[in-house]
Amino acid sequence: MNSNSPITNIVLVHGAFADGSGWRRVHDLLTDRGYRVTVVQNPLTSFDDDVAATRRVLAQQNGPTILVGHSWGGTVITEAGTHEHVAGLVYVAALIPDSGQTSGQQYEGFAATPDFVIDVGDDGFGFLRPDAFQKGFAADADDAEAAFMRDTQVPVNMAVFAEPVSEAAWHTRPSWAVWGTEDKAFDQAMLRHMAERAGATITTVEGSHAVYLTQAETVADVIMTAAEKASA
Repeated sequence: MNSNSPITNIVLVHGAFADGSGWRRVHDLLTDRGYRVTVVQNPLTSFDDDVAATRRVLAQQNGPTILVGHSWGGTVITEAGTHEHVAGLVYVAALIPDSGQTSGQQYEGFAATPDFVIDVGDDGFGFLRPDAFQKGFAADADDAEAAFMRDTQVPVNMAVFAEPVSEAAWHTRPSWAVWGTEDKAFDQAMLRHMAERAGATITTVEGSHAVYLTQAETVADVIMTAAEKASA
């Protein structure tokens, strides 16, 4: 979906082990530049629940929208991005599955990430191990910031990673991808493979998996570029 008028609506979707508050810096940078920014709060209880939460916010937009997802949020926007308001997709250190693929299948054939340690409870929900959180998720955040993220992390129903995408929105929407070169959640080759397969315009920056927080200026710039290009 393209528009001849400038795109000013931005919807931000967080990933697993986090909530929407991590988008604060990106939100502020974009709103300062005149964009209308809305942050989705994914429940992380099921794939369908997260997609529904995102589509609920998309339905509130007043026209063409750039849909942005971090990490697990990349799978969510891949499914939800077929919504009529979505004009472009931005993947921030994100999973980018194809139609019929699960998130878990994206890891096959790529290097393990031993610093990103998930503890799964008897109920099937996973937390990042507290003593490994900063190293695995936010190594370039200051200690206090990383501690707050660790202490406020939201568990994810691990079953979401076995749910397939029905129709990958990047087949019909232009896409952009940005990630940190020190990301410990995904192998760098995996990030590049997913982005190149989706035909995404790629930006890399020195940073951790929490690049949306620690390198907010770069992420905001990519989102603004997407808004400009998708409206052309």
